[in-house]
Amino acid sequence: MSVRSTAIASGLLASILAWVVIFLSIHYNPWFSLTKNAFSDLGGPNANMPWIFNYGLVITGIISFIFSICIVYESRCKLECVAGAFMLIASIFLMLIGIFPEGTRHHTFVSLWFFVQADMAIITWGISSIRKIEGVLSLVAGLFGPLIAVFVRWPSVATLEAFGIIIIDIWILLFIASIKK
Repeated sequence: MSVRSTAIASGLLASILAWVVIFLSIHYNPWFSLTKNAFSDLGGPNANMPWIFNYGLVITGIISFIFSICIVYESRCKLECVAGAFMLIASIFLMLIGIFPEGTRHHTFVSLWFFVQADMAIITWGISSIRKIEGVLSLVAGLFGPLIAVFVRWPSVATLEAFGIIIIDIWILLFIASIKK
């Protein structure tokens, strides 16, 4: 399997697995409300089978880590390499969310920094690929995503997190489209 194929497979698998983990966790926690909770509540002390959410995030983080290494390997310039490094760090923070679940001391920090590092990867890759439509769209998503996140009044943390995950998923698709050319 080539690095390019691994990048495509791991990027898509990470995106899909994240949603599978979330929906499976919601299935086992019927009390969960998208408009009242945070996704991390699904891995917290009050959750049924919190290991699904927590181990799921660790596994998703490992797959995302592989995707990040592929970004670095496929990079055509230093800035793309830096974007891959930011995503690699975001992957580590994603794993740490599962290791430090809701209710633990470091949870808020690692959760926030997962999204910050992912956004830094999206912006950096967008700048590095600005001559392609995928780069422009990535830069727009990376810059406007956080602005929307800050200025929209979200009904819950989970809806804000879903928005952030969708931005990351869009970027993964943009990256895949870019390397398939």
